[in-house]
Amino acid sequence: MLIAKKLKQDNIAEYLLYMWQVEDLIRAYELDIDKIDEAIIEQYAQPEEIKAETKEWYEGLIDMMRREGITESGHLVINKNVILDLTDLHLQLLKSSKESDYTADYYKTLSFIVELRSKSPDKNIPELETCFSALYGFLLMKLQKKEVSGETQAAISQISSFLRLLSIKYKENRENGLEL
Repeated sequence: MLIAKKLKQDNIAEYLLYMWQVEDLIRAYELDIDKIDEAIIEQYAQPEEIKAETKEWYEGLIDMMRREGITESGHLVINKNVILDLTDLHLQLLKSSKESDYTADYYKTLSFIVELRSKSPDKNIPELETCFSALYGFLLMKLQKKEVSGETQAAISQISSFLRLLSIKYKENRENGLEL
């Protein structure tokens, strides 16, 4: 919870990837708050009020996952809304004549997005979700110590660079309002 708060303020892309990881973690512990409490919350040297707040946060996420029917797979509406917010900003940035660097970075990334979407069974996934799914998949491969091809690493590097720039623009827009 503390990590999520900090990431949401500092880097929206990292926040979203973290939240996807939390969703998977909750599933791995079978949506059982006692297992999560024992394996995760109690392992951190935090004051009891922080532990209680963290447990409440996990309980809230578990409840949302059940209500939204994503106990096996999928993403919470709150996380889908982050992608929608990022997509809105992304489209505004692309339309702005003041954001040529952003547009150039997007077009460097577009061929990777197109290739990934062509391999996806669901062709209607938004471009940015495709980017996040690629990064998340890459992170899972690294955690599993699976080999990653040079081509995949190049794609992930470009996608990561693009999402980093979008995150910076998101933070700037939230804090100061971008003049697009």
